[in-house]
Amino acid sequence: MEYVPRQVVEQKRLAVLIDADNAQPAIIEKLLDEVAKYGTATVKRIYGNWTKPQLGGWKDVLLKYSIQPIQQFDFTTHKNATDSALIIDAMDLLYQGNLDGFCIVSSDSDYTRLASRLRESGKVVFGFGETKTPKPFVEACDKFIYTEILRTDVKVGSDEPVVESAFRKTAKDLQNDKRLVTLLRNSVEDSSEEDGWAYLGDVGQIIQNKSPEFDSRNYGYKKLLDLFREIGLFEIDERGSPSSPAKLVYVRNKKGTGTVYKRKYAL
Repeated sequence: MEYVPRQVVEQKRLAVLIDADNAQPAIIEKLLDEVAKYGTATVKRIYGNWTKPQLGGWKDVLLKYSIQPIQQFDFTTHKNATDSALIIDAMDLLYQGNLDGFCIVSSDSDYTRLASRLRESGKVVFGFGETKTPKPFVEACDKFIYTEILRTDVKVGSDEPVVESAFRKTAKDLQNDKRLVTLLRNSVEDSSEEDGWAYLGDVGQIIQNKSPEFDSRNYGYKKLLDLFREIGLFEIDERGSPSSPAKLVYVRNKKGTGTVYKRKYAL
């Protein structure tokens, strides 16, 4: 029998650019795991003044994960030259034309214009930073992941991270979050059919377009479906597919929640 090679799904080629002054070594393993969900980290660089003792904790991490350190001296006191070095490198990589997207790891708003410029050139931009990251930088990215959810502890005697228990919100907490409720309801409404049902995959995409920083893990739920189930404001329908063993999940605003199903009129 002739051997037929398995089809290889093309992965996005990504550059991971890290501002060492605004990131912690503790997140790198899970950060790179997160990056792997979106593509292949073909470029991994980290920027900082490596003569500073406070960056010493990065040494073992750089060796382990093959991250290239880029030296940038501080030319002026109280001025961060790292930003300029990272931005220049990003633009050089952009013009080389070998990449599909960029991952910018920093909580610094100085990268806002860079993220916007990369997106204007048709590149996907993933941001990674702490919850203190200024909103303009967050909004400039296609998706922004808060690094707090990547810094989870591990239960004693177990390999399972305690992400959910550390951040999990109760149904009451979720329902009291008016911004979250509005985001979910409107996104379901925007992607629904005449009967109000919306495919969860489409809902998730609309949510991401509206709110780059949205992630169900920010609320302690690994999957978007888990969040929808817990909040208790939506009907959920898991439908079988004749072409796939996987079920298709649809959601709908519950009747009596103040949401009116939209009607579509044929002209």
